[in-house]
Amino acid sequence: MTISFQVLKQDDRTWARVGRLTTLLGAVETPVFMPVGTRGTVRTMTPEEVRDLGARIILSNTYHLYLRPGHELVREAGGLHRFMHWDGLILTDSGGFQVFSLAPLRKINDDGVEFRSHIDGSRHFFTPEKVVEIQRALGSDIAMVLDECAPYPCSYEEARAATDRTTGWAARARSVEGNGQVLFGIIQGSVFRDLRERSTRALVELDFPGYGIGGLSVGEPKSLMYKALEWTIPLIPADRPRYLMGVGSPECLFEAVARGVDMFDCVLPTRMARHGAVFTRNGRLVVRNAGCARDFRPLEPGCGCYACRYFSRAYIHHLLKAGEVLGIRLTTIHNLHFLFDLVARIREAVREERFDHLRSEFLASYLTP
Repeated sequence: MTISFQVLKQDDRTWARVGRLTTLLGAVETPVFMPVGTRGTVRTMTPEEVRDLGARIILSNTYHLYLRPGHELVREAGGLHRFMHWDGLILTDSGGFQVFSLAPLRKINDDGVEFRSHIDGSRHFFTPEKVVEIQRALGSDIAMVLDECAPYPCSYEEARAATDRTTGWAARARSVEGNGQVLFGIIQGSVFRDLRERSTRALVELDFPGYGIGGLSVGEPKSLMYKALEWTIPLIPADRPRYLMGVGSPECLFEAVARGVDMFDCVLPTRMARHGAVFTRNGRLVVRNAGCARDFRPLEPGCGCYACRYFSRAYIHHLLKAGEVLGIRLTTIHNLHFLFDLVARIREAVREERFDHLRSEFLASYLTP
């Protein structure tokens, strides 16, 4: 196994923990937030800027890189690390979520999934084995199995079929992994307790070095997402990292960490930034709104990020309204800094046995209008 995970500190009131995930390329401390570089780039940012903000692991998307520029081209370039000039860790998702979101353009059976490219309409077929091979060509450090993400809401029968298919695909992917790349399984089951437990137990039997928790944050109430974590987490071996896929809002970070999650990814900070909104301790601030046009305070008073040190809300508002790329770069810098700083504070609070206090204090300010 080319990965190890060590729990460094366990909170005594919740399931929150600090850990160290070590691979051949390096180590990261958890809980960790992974910014999303879907097409091999975190939008508007250079790799050096992303690293300077605190990132040590990023996520890229198998589906998008397969379609453009193509995994074979990335292999020829020396792998994704060299292609995109990133010296940290890279996790590639399987592309399953993207494929299954193309409902009118795909057909699923037990062999795999046939889909049409959203770019040119060409037909493609993903099998669990092919998805592993694509990610091997990309050269990521951590790869994800192909899974079927059931929509919300869905019937119990639909969720069961997707869960069983995901388990079968996971076994097939496990049989062809190798070449130093780490493969994580993905737990499904929608919001049904018995299916979540069934999926977790089946994947644990396959002895993956880490586990993604998929099929959440797809429209279900947050209370159900938290319940699903409570059903799932106790069944995952304590020495394996737990990765909640596609979740990254500040309140969800706290609640998921409290339930034992170690890894997160989400497009939210960069997507919000492109729409002119930023995280602050008092909730989201929409900088594009007219109220910021003559507001000469920084985005977040007291924040040490580049955007807040040198620019006002009024200036960034002006850039966004004028369509200047710098405006999006500054909101992106702030949002990524905010989340990296937040998870660092969470790790410190767990170590110092004050996680519950930090969670209560932060959420009281962040969720209060």
